[in-house]
Amino acid sequence: MTSLVDSFGRSIDYMRISVTDRCDLRCIYCASSDFKAITHEEVLRYEEINRVVEAAATLGVTKIRLTGGEPLTRLNLAELVRMLSSIDGIEEVSMTTNATRLARYASELKQSGLKRVNISLDSLQPAKFTQITGGDKLADVLAGIEAANKTGLTPVKINMVVLKGINDNEIPDFVRKTIIDGWHVRFIEHMPFQNSDSRGKGLVSSEAIMTLIRHQFGELIPHHPEVGNGPASYYRLAGAKGTLGFIGAVTDCFCEGCNRFRLTADGKLRPCLLDNDEIDIKAALRRGASIDELAEIIQSAAMTKREKHHLSDGNVPAGRSMRQIGG
Repeated sequence: MTSLVDSFGRSIDYMRISVTDRCDLRCIYCASSDFKAITHEEVLRYEEINRVVEAAATLGVTKIRLTGGEPLTRLNLAELVRMLSSIDGIEEVSMTTNATRLARYASELKQSGLKRVNISLDSLQPAKFTQITGGDKLADVLAGIEAANKTGLTPVKINMVVLKGINDNEIPDFVRKTIIDGWHVRFIEHMPFQNSDSRGKGLVSSEAIMTLIRHQFGELIPHHPEVGNGPASYYRLAGAKGTLGFIGAVTDCFCEGCNRFRLTADGKLRPCLLDNDEIDIKAALRRGASIDELAEIIQSAAMTKREKHHLSDGNVPAGRSMRQIGG
């Protein structure tokens, strides 16, 4: 059992690491149009990330997920994967990606120790994909999904952020992908960060999505995946090869069982995605702190973890955008 426990008794064994805040897309819910990337000097080096994970592993952290920005915009990411997957106690290194570059790197990442990927995809229609992401790269994403499946970065989970009046009419198309192509699709409620271009869009709740699916496709059968430790509730349709997941980040507060914390690209430990609290660990790294000292900082960060977020009360995270935190 992990020795990393917060003040509410929750064991934390999962760490999400943003390796960059840069991205080759500009999704409307992830950052505002006037977003400014941090400088190269501010970004943690791979050796520094490795030291933080070594310290976290001594506390019982076993799972690492690499995020961004878009992690594959950072050079030689496979080398970081190799480093982290070699740390004693780390059982899994996975990644969340927009997959625009995944076809190029999937095989190398797999050989370096990456276990699986989650892929962000909010539309199957080229024009709408461009509207949401600012890039004409749908074909690249689909090629990335294919490459991930071929190289064994599985199960590949497809994350769709449902945006009212923009892509919610595509929910049935994604559902059909689970039936015909065996996709594992997760519908995610839109989280209204203050500094995103999608703030103010109406919420499509997980319950509303489930009701629509039941009406059009029939009963949702509860499903318990063999891998993964996220907040989604999983189901499948009768005869479907794939599964359907629902992440009710706004309407279904899952904070009671939260087992994670985050490391931002510029070296801040963030106990909660949806709260502004952060603890600087980069300063300690750059003055040569020992593994034990880094572990103490991580433990202190865990103790600042709030009991729950307050999105449903209208308290919206400010300061950083989603792409700076790592999702």
